[in-house]
Amino acid sequence: MKTAIGLSVVAALAAFGTQVAVAQTAIPSEPANAVNLVDGLEGVFGTHAGARRSGARGVCAAGTFTGNKSGAAISKASAFSGKEIPVTLRFSVGGGNPNAPENGKGVRGLAAQFDLPNGEQWLMANISAPFFTAATPDGFLAFLEARKPDPATKKPDPAKIAAAAAKYPDFKPQMEWVAKTGVPASYAAVNYWSANAFKFTNAAGKTQFAKWMFVPVTGQEFIADDKLATYSKVFLADELKGRVSQIPVEFDFVLQLAQAGDVTDNATVAWPDDRKKVVAGRLKVTSVTDKEACDGINFNPLVLPTGIEGSEDPLLAARAGSYAVSQGRRLAK
Repeated sequence: MKTAIGLSVVAALAAFGTQVAVAQTAIPSEPANAVNLVDGLEGVFGTHAGARRSGARGVCAAGTFTGNKSGAAISKASAFSGKEIPVTLRFSVGGGNPNAPENGKGVRGLAAQFDLPNGEQWLMANISAPFFTAATPDGFLAFLEARKPDPATKKPDPAKIAAAAAKYPDFKPQMEWVAKTGVPASYAAVNYWSANAFKFTNAAGKTQFAKWMFVPVTGQEFIADDKLATYSKVFLADELKGRVSQIPVEFDFVLQLAQAGDVTDNATVAWPDDRKKVVAGRLKVTSVTDKEACDGINFNPLVLPTGIEGSEDPLLAARAGSYAVSQGRRLAK
């Protein structure tokens, strides 16, 4: 569930100011679970054989990660040993449409599998926004159900979107972010956030909640709105391949450290920008690879090394379960 569904962001934002009787619209009453969340994604985007249910359009890549002493001071995870670690990557466009245009607004994704010593792995799925779509699995299910196209019009019902927004105001931060943020000119030139918080433990047993960001060393690059039409609807994979062949594509891995009282179980709440940030390592993208290189990985965000644990954020468990269901359907013959 990498998130924001790029369906009529402007209309969705307008829904926050619309007074609609929730009782007159269909908001799911069934609690969210791994199966109905994936059903919800399929209801919005359809089912596409062999495609992921979220982040359907994407490209595999390979790289390395080298942690540093600043990271080791926060976590005893072997990722911060200072040794170069192989990483399998997948960059993607948000949503479950494998034919989604790449010159439109919406989130981009950076998923990674760190292959650590002694068989350990660290999996993650990051997005180009500091907020997730919803605070809870039930909220995300409502978000999806509200955007399911009406059989008659083939479009989402604005009244359902407004009703869901009224019940779940936590939708608003990510949609506002997407609306005001430009379209990335490259997978290699945009920030990626964990959105969820994680608990880090160092060798002395000290614990610290943190979120992380991958920050491009050469800075972010966005396409001017008046230039969007000049870009092909499909360009990101070729752009990344060309870029990697010419210049280093590197990201600083930055940990943002929580202070007492910061919310650690709600991925729609960003921490204040003045929270301490630590550069804990560097990711290098070395090549664009064939689809098979990452196709079998589900990037479960709860596959974590010793020294890093999930927070109490209910979306972490929901994401892990949904990723497994999605992968099962995708790989089924």
